[in-house]
Amino acid sequence: MTESRHLAQLNIGRLTAQPDDPRVAEFMAALDRVNSIGKRSPGFVWMMEGSGEPGRGNTENFIAGDRQLVSNLTVWTDVASLEQFVWNTVHRQFYARRAEWFEVMDEQHFVMWWVPEGHRPTLEEALARLEHLRAHGPSEHAFGWDWLAEAQLWRQRGCAVAAE
Repeated sequence: MTESRHLAQLNIGRLTAQPDDPRVAEFMAALDRVNSIGKRSPGFVWMMEGSGEPGRGNTENFIAGDRQLVSNLTVWTDVASLEQFVWNTVHRQFYARRAEWFEVMDEQHFVMWWVPEGHRPTLEEALARLEHLRAHGPSEHAFGWDWLAEAQLWRQRGCAVAAE
């Protein structure tokens, strides 16, 4: 019998300013709306959350002591569900404007991997997957959109390699 699995994803980014800075205020103000749409989307399973304070999203879970280095960690039932949220909801509008709020990162900052159904990955686990992808390239252990043959919307609407 094959174990049921879900798709986990981690996306990290470095804000151009502290989360309470007016330069990123529009992005911060949209977090609750975008996250709410994600949570109501078909195929959504789980999201790592912060304090629950309005307009903060998950920005309290910054990385390496850097308040500007923030993360998004979610689990989805399948690739199509995640793609639908990323490319066919208001998320796409904010994704298209990411250069207004995020620095361009010089190394891979997005990773996906399969988890057993019911598993909720930790940020540490997700960062280890990202490090594995950086060190060894895509594999069943850690991969990006291009590793997934079923990722059709990504291929149609895709993102620039430099800004993945």
